[in-house]
Amino acid sequence: MTARHAARNDATSNRPRVMIFAGVTLVLLLATLVVARGADGWTGGTVPVADASRPTPSSSPSPDAEQVAEDARNKALADRLTALDTGGATLSVAVLDLSDDRAAQYNVKPGLTYDTASIVKVDILAALLVQAQDDGRALTEREKSYAVPMITESDNAAADALWEIIGGSDGLDAANARLGLTGTTAGAGPLWGLTQTTAADQLALLSQVFGNTSELSPASQDYIRELMGGISAGQDWGVSAAGDPTGLKNGWLERSVTGLWDVSSIGAVTIGGQPCLLAVLSKDNAGMDEGVSLVEKAAKEAASVMER
Repeated sequence: MTARHAARNDATSNRPRVMIFAGVTLVLLLATLVVARGADGWTGGTVPVADASRPTPSSSPSPDAEQVAEDARNKALADRLTALDTGGATLSVAVLDLSDDRAAQYNVKPGLTYDTASIVKVDILAALLVQAQDDGRALTEREKSYAVPMITESDNAAADALWEIIGGSDGLDAANARLGLTGTTAGAGPLWGLTQTTAADQLALLSQVFGNTSELSPASQDYIRELMGGISAGQDWGVSAAGDPTGLKNGWLERSVTGLWDVSSIGAVTIGGQPCLLAVLSKDNAGMDEGVSLVEKAAKEAASVMER
């Protein structure tokens, strides 16, 4: 037998083995597909790579973890603020980081409200702008002539004029229902400075002005931000002590019956490089200077809790 014949005979003799091997491979492949169909309910024409309905791991903190972190911030803030010498004044604080919604608050309780004094002027302007939006118009030059000094100089006569234009307490309450202020009640008659509010509601108001979701149009937001960013020298104290302020409004009022002072401050500040909203309310201060000092100390403590 020649070498050529031997090679041909070897190739011929190997054919059954190749065919048997291919047959076994095909059976194994079909068995795998049947198992895959039974396990995953696959009915398509190709082998499924992954089941999209299965949940994938998430890197976001769980709701429980977020609540634990917020509770820790609240405790840290309470520890710092209860250590302050308030001189008998009552204090309430709320802070929110706009970049990630981290928040902290102190002494924010149902039914515990504070006189707004002049911080309500931001609310009055927001109500005016909401009404103008509903009417499909811009503010008139007369309205602007009141709005500017009311915010930048805390002019009371200008606030009186706009209070009347918005419809007084009824107008403010109606606007606040739109703006999400659930714990604020407008002052009776002409007494806008005795509007009752909470630190949480003041954050809600600030969120309408500085947040991404708002009843206020972008143009209305820009207008309030511009005025709050131009507070007159001598009135730029308060939450500005917590960081670089981008918007500010303060309020102060001596109560005629007790001689004690309401001193409060709200605004947007940059804390640790992050944009934050901050409201510090106080009442029953021995004097305005004592109230300003207390508000600024509280603002700094709030900033220290929020810094990363």
